[in-house]
Amino acid sequence: MLGVAGLTVTYDGFSAVDAVDLEVGDREIVCILGPSGSGKSSLLRAVAGLEPDARGRVSWDGEDLARVPPHRRGFGLMFQDHALFPHRDVQGNVAFGLRMQRLPRRDIDARTRDTLALVGLAGFEHRRIRELSGGEQQRVALARALAAEPRLLMLDEPLGALDRALRERLVAELRALFVRLGLSTLFVTHDHDEAFALADRLVIMHAGHIEQVGAPAAVWQRPANAFVARFLGWNVTSAFTDAPAAVRPDGVRVVEQHEHPDAVAGEVSARTFHRDHFLVAVRVDALHADAEPVQVEVPVDAAHIPDVGDRVALVAHAGDLVRFD
Repeated sequence: MLGVAGLTVTYDGFSAVDAVDLEVGDREIVCILGPSGSGKSSLLRAVAGLEPDARGRVSWDGEDLARVPPHRRGFGLMFQDHALFPHRDVQGNVAFGLRMQRLPRRDIDARTRDTLALVGLAGFEHRRIRELSGGEQQRVALARALAAEPRLLMLDEPLGALDRALRERLVAELRALFVRLGLSTLFVTHDHDEAFALADRLVIMHAGHIEQVGAPAAVWQRPANAFVARFLGWNVTSAFTDAPAAVRPDGVRVVEQHEHPDAVAGEVSARTFHRDHFLVAVRVDALHADAEPVQVEVPVDAAHIPDVGDRVALVAHAGDLVRFD
């Protein structure tokens, strides 16, 4: 098991990672999710041993790794840019780390072939990197990380450069592969869909701190604070209560004012289409002019879809509201 205690990474007096505690269990997939600049990548690099000035403790099964160099930690790394060697073919890229371990040539060839088959690239051994699509290059980088049979696989925004459709397909494949191999995995991303689809356990980071840890469903159903709620797309508003509370856009309904005397009145300030629903932003009359609009999901088959400038009335069921201490 990976153990991280009080891990701190500072750049020119700024703490990118501030006294973080974290664990990754055997065969567990942990996703670190957060906005750009939250400290996700710095945390990953520190765990890998690539931040020489990092403070705190990184251990594996209780063994302190402070004096263990990155290449001897038994961790597999994969980054967003893949860092493939353009002058080597696919086999040369996947086998690079194995050659550094001075394994016999026969073992290197067999493990390279098996790992490429594992990621769906059987027969690609002698293809040039420049001949591959973005998705195929991503698989080569993954094969290189897996070939060394790491005890922990760490991935930093590995799908960030790919188009949405390809990312959605590869996320499902990655989850199935990690589970089948029984890999302990630490996956960094800013993409909500990737994190929720992949993770056994989700870690939400912000400004160098961990804001919430939990199973994806638990985090989604009960954000720990206003930052997490906003980051996950919830409304944080006092429109329906006497103090700010969180409510998902699908927890707010547009109703007829005369049928709901206690409904909240407001004006539509924006409307965007999201496949199976419209997201309608409403500026609530009773709130300050600078208050955030309330976001409302309106099904595409609704009898009436409010447009910009329309007057509407909103209600939210008490059971859909999350209040913070």
